[in-house]
Amino acid sequence: MRVLISGSSGFIGSALVSHLESTGHDVTRLARSRSGVNESSVFWDPERGELDPANLNGFDAVIHLGGESMTSHRWSQAQKDRIHNSRVNSTELLARAFQTATDPPSVFLCASASGFYGDRGDQVLTEGSEPGNDFLSDSTFAWERATDDIASAGVQVCNLRFGLILGQSGGVLARLLPIFRLGFGGRLASGRQYVSWISRRDTVRAIEHILTNDSMSGPVIVSSPNPVTNTEFTSTLGKAVRRPAFFRVPKLALKITQGEVTDVVLASVRMQPSVLTESGFVFDHADLATALAWALNDY
Repeated sequence: MRVLISGSSGFIGSALVSHLESTGHDVTRLARSRSGVNESSVFWDPERGELDPANLNGFDAVIHLGGESMTSHRWSQAQKDRIHNSRVNSTELLARAFQTATDPPSVFLCASASGFYGDRGDQVLTEGSEPGNDFLSDSTFAWERATDDIASAGVQVCNLRFGLILGQSGGVLARLLPIFRLGFGGRLASGRQYVSWISRRDTVRAIEHILTNDSMSGPVIVSSPNPVTNTEFTSTLGKAVRRPAFFRVPKLALKITQGEVTDVVLASVRMQPSVLTESGFVFDHADLATALAWALNDY
C-alpha cells in the first residue's frame, strides 16, 4: 500500500515507518519543514492550515500520529489549548483535504488515546464504553469527532486508542528507567490505579493489521489484553532492571511538581482491546514482563 504518515519522526512514527517499509509498503512522510521535503515526503503546516489536497491523491491510506505531548509540560490554559488544537485542528485540516482531493485515500487511521475514558477505577473499558468528563476526555472526544466528515465520505476510518507504549527510546520508559535503574522506583499514590500498556513492537504490528483489514472501522483500542495496577507495573519494572522498587510517590508530591497533569498520571484506565483481538490479531508481548524484557533492548 502507498501510505502517507504524519508524526513520522516521533516515538511511534519512526518505528512504524521502519516496520511498514520492511513489510513492503511504500511510505511517504508529511513534513512540517519545506526545506526537508524530498521525494519521500510532502509539505504541510497544520498550525497555519496549509496542506495541498492534491498531495493526498494516489495514496491508499493516511496515518495521522501528530499532536502535542499531553504530559511534557504543566497544564496552563495555553498548554491545554496547544494539546487540544494540535490534535483537532490538524485532523480537521486532513478532513478538508480528503473532501477536496480528486483521488483521496480509502483508509484513514487517526491516533487517539486512553485519555478518552478518564479515571474509571476498576471498570473494564471497551470500544463501546462512554467517554469521561474531564479536560483530556473532552479533548480526545473532539479529536475523534474531527474524523467524522472523513468517514461520512465513505473512507474507512479507525480511531486508535493507544495505551502506554513501551520502548526504551521514548515514551514513559524513557522517563522511568533512569529513576528505576538508580533504585528509586516505586508506585504512584495508592498504586491501585490500572495501567493499560502495549509494547512498541505490538503497536506497529497492530497498526499494520488495522491498515490492511478492510472490515475494521471506528474506535479500536490498541493496548495489551492484560492491563495491570500501577503497583504491579512498578514492581515488574523493578524486577526487569534488577533493582528494588519500594518507594512511594504521594499524590501531593505529584500535584506540587506536575499540577493538573497529575490527574492523567494517576487516572485508572483498564482497557480491553475487544475489536483488535476479535479481528484475529495476536500479541507478541501479551504479558508485562515479556514486554519489558523486549523493551529494554528496543532502541
